[in-house]
Amino acid sequence: MTMEKKKHSIHTLQEMKRSGEKIAWLTAYDFPTAQFAEAAGLDMLLVGDSLGMCVYGYEGTVPVTMDQCIVHSEAVRRAAPNTFVMGDMPFLSYQISDEEAVRNAGRFLKEAGVDAVKLEGGKRIVPRIRALLDAGIVVCGHIGLTPQSSGQLGGHKAQGRTIESARLLIEDALAIEETGAQLLLLEAVPPEVAGFIAKKLHIPVLSIGAGPLCDGQLLIVSDLIGQFQAFTPKFVKRYCDVATTITEAMKAYVADVRTGRFPADEHCYHMLKDEAGRFPELEKEFE
Repeated sequence: MTMEKKKHSIHTLQEMKRSGEKIAWLTAYDFPTAQFAEAAGLDMLLVGDSLGMCVYGYEGTVPVTMDQCIVHSEAVRRAAPNTFVMGDMPFLSYQISDEEAVRNAGRFLKEAGVDAVKLEGGKRIVPRIRALLDAGIVVCGHIGLTPQSSGQLGGHKAQGRTIESARLLIEDALAIEETGAQLLLLEAVPPEVAGFIAKKLHIPVLSIGAGPLCDGQLLIVSDLIGQFQAFTPKFVKRYCDVATTITEAMKAYVADVRTGRFPADEHCYHMLKDEAGRFPELEKEFE
C-alpha cells in the first residue's frame, strides 16, 4: 500500500533548513502540471506571476491580475492537495496599502486554499509584510531581481554584484527576517552573497538563480521542461524538451489527417449490426 504524501508546513520547511536538507520547488500554473509535481515529490509549488509570460504570452509580469492568479492557484491546489502551495501576489495587489495587501492575500487563502503568499521587495515593503503576518498569513519575501520592478533595476539583471548593492541586499534580507517573514526567495544573486544571507538568516533562504548555497532551489517549470521558447535564463537547467516533442507530434497528426491515415478503423465507433452484418431498419428508413 502506497503511503499518501504528507504536506509540508512552515515548521517542517524550517526544520529542513536546520537539518541541511535542501528544499525543491517549482512553479505550476495548471492542474496537470501540479499533479505531475505532487507525484514527483516536490516540496513546494509556486503559482507565480510568471504565468503572465508562460501561460498568457505577456512580455512581463506586470499585466497579471489577481483574478488570473486565483484561478490558476485553485487549479494547482486541487491537483496537489498534499503539497505546500504558495500564491504570488501580482503587481499592484499589495503596493497601494496594507489593507489592499491583506485583502488580496486573504483571497489567495479563502478562494484558492494556498498555504502562503510571496511578495517582492525589501525594506520598503516591511509594513506590508507585517500587516500580512498580523492577519495570520504565512509570508515569503522576494529580493534581488524583482521582475515587477525590473524597470527601476534597468532590466532583468542580476543584483548584488558590487559591494554596495550586495550590502543593500543583505540589509533587505535582515529586515525581512526581523519583520517575521517565514521564507525568503533570492533571485539572480551571486552565490557568494546568497550563501552569506542563507548562513546569516534563520529562515529558509531559497534560490532562483542564486547558486547552490541556499536552502533550496526554485525553477520556472516551463523552463525546466523546455516549454517556454522566448528565452532561457543563464541559471536554468533544462531537463527535457517538450516543445520539440509536442511540435513533432502535431506535425505527424497533420500528415496523418491529410493522407487519410487518421482516423483508422480502430479509432471509430461502429453501429451494432444484425447477423448478416447489415442495418435493416436504418436501410429501410432511408431507401
